[in-house]
Amino acid sequence: MTVAIPVRNGGRRLEQVLSAVRAQATQRSVELLVCDSGSADGSVGLAREAGAFVLQIDPSTFSHGATRNLMMERASTEHVVFLTQDAMPAGDTWLQALLSGFDVADDAGLVFGPYVPKADASLMVRRELAEWFSSLAPDGRARVDRLAVDEREAPVAALLGPRGFFTDANGAVSRAAWERFPFRDVPYAEDQQLAVDMLRAGYAKVFVPGAAVEHSHEYSTLRRVQRCFDEWRALREVYGFVEPLTATTARDRVLAPARADVRWARTRGASSAELGAVAVRALAHHAARTAGAALGSRHDRLPPAVCRRLSLESRATFWPIDRENGRGDATT
Repeated sequence: MTVAIPVRNGGRRLEQVLSAVRAQATQRSVELLVCDSGSADGSVGLAREAGAFVLQIDPSTFSHGATRNLMMERASTEHVVFLTQDAMPAGDTWLQALLSGFDVADDAGLVFGPYVPKADASLMVRRELAEWFSSLAPDGRARVDRLAVDEREAPVAALLGPRGFFTDANGAVSRAAWERFPFRDVPYAEDQQLAVDMLRAGYAKVFVPGAAVEHSHEYSTLRRVQRCFDEWRALREVYGFVEPLTATTARDRVLAPARADVRWARTRGASSAELGAVAVRALAHHAARTAGAALGSRHDRLPPAVCRRLSLESRATFWPIDRENGRGDATT
């Protein structure tokens, strides 16, 4: 079994992730594969000390899709499990649980598990992760998604949401399926693109609730705007989705989830004073999210220089996928 991790300056967290992956070897043999794109913090040495085979590429050649294809090519096993450098297995049975998804559906091309928050995660992030992943499998059992033959040519927008969701921060790919439908060479949202391609080709996708990794991010207000800008631009590129933008929808996108955060805090015993602080933080969090979403899904209307500043990845391009003819052209 191969566990593949793209890395750049992974630091202390990478060392913890590698150690957690090595702990899975008590259940099965693990081939550990790292692709480093220009680390300057000793990540390459850490990976080699952990027993990983390390590929090294120039940072200018990195893209989320192409780099994962390179790792698939170098891996020697029939299933390849992908993590990111900060996604740490939540237990020593994580790998076994994740791979069990291929036994749930013999036509599975993709299997993935949930995220649980890191210790420093805000209440807003904790609620979001808990509610999103529990919504995928409310009964706690593995979820299988596949498309009937007459659904496979439907507009891709029909897959937006739980049915099309997949993450390669905690996901496994079948080599047989990948050989027919590799990752697209795209700068972002390569996992969502892959899920759409495989579902429309007739493969199943399996979610395993018990295969969790510890994975969450905290951002300043500006960086949250930038992160959401990138995420909603990806939703536009993959699904053609444009976030509604009126005074009413903007208000609702901020107030409704902020109220949900306060209720969530109350059920967990927060005092009245603490609830006030939660409300303030939640309003700022969701205002930043709403602004990034509105701007990101309208990326093609903005000047490239503005887009570059708004992007956490400093990307100015808009790269919609041409489903009929392969990769679409990047535009500015």
